[in-house]
Amino acid sequence: MTSAYAGPEGDAALSRDVARAAGELLLDIRSSFGDLDPTDRERGRELRDTADRAAHDLIAARLRAERPDDHLLSEEGVEDLARLSADRVWIVDPLDGTWEYGQGRADFAVHVALWTRTAAGGVLSACTVDLPAAGTAYSVLDAVPEVPPVPSDRPVRVVVSRSRRPEQLDAVVARLAARLVADGHGALGVEVVEVGSVGAKAAELFAGRAELYVHDRGFSDWDLAAPLGVALARGLWCAAPDGSGFAFNQPSLVQPGIVMATPALASAVREAVGLA
Repeated sequence: MTSAYAGPEGDAALSRDVARAAGELLLDIRSSFGDLDPTDRERGRELRDTADRAAHDLIAARLRAERPDDHLLSEEGVEDLARLSADRVWIVDPLDGTWEYGQGRADFAVHVALWTRTAAGGVLSACTVDLPAAGTAYSVLDAVPEVPPVPSDRPVRVVVSRSRRPEQLDAVVARLAARLVADGHGALGVEVVEVGSVGAKAAELFAGRAELYVHDRGFSDWDLAAPLGVALARGLWCAAPDGSGFAFNQPSLVQPGIVMATPALASAVREAVGLA
């Protein structure tokens, strides 16, 4: 029987469908727990642990059924160093933004990405960021949107972590604001928006609600792979905050962070973060 996920777009379609299915499961599990008392830490931990494990199991089973020869690198999985010699590795975060999920917030996500070995090292493809509570998924299958201009009806928005603001955020914002003024775009200034998961932060740019995402501390592969892959497919400018590159499926799973910006602001952002 021919797989529904055959052909040149099969991997990407599988990624999108698996992420959506995991997202629906996460919503069902949270609903089944009912209204949680925020002071009941044990029950909240049970919800988060149950959801993380269930979403991982669903994704692992679906990928194993459709791509039995591929390897899986998941935040909730058991480390398998055989991935280091594999040609195809799915990099998955079954529940990115676990804390936000447990708080009943909407800014959590499911990440699914495929890393494929190449002569130059490896590439990301078949990437999906699913936002279950928003009923939205962003995928490499999406049509590439038109390049948005610098906003003229609101401040330029910088998305950062709710819990770990970049150490140099104030300086970056000040330099960006000064550059916007110099370029004739500075009338409304720059504002900072705090969002939960990595996928949800990147999605603020995908949706056109923000122009810059900065995180200056290490991620793991599963935090960054899918959002980065979708961002690159959509034409966003992406760089490591220390000027290094991104390499996935390495012995160390630590990533350097991310600077992600709309193309119209790429030059100004490079200058603001010190990469010019």
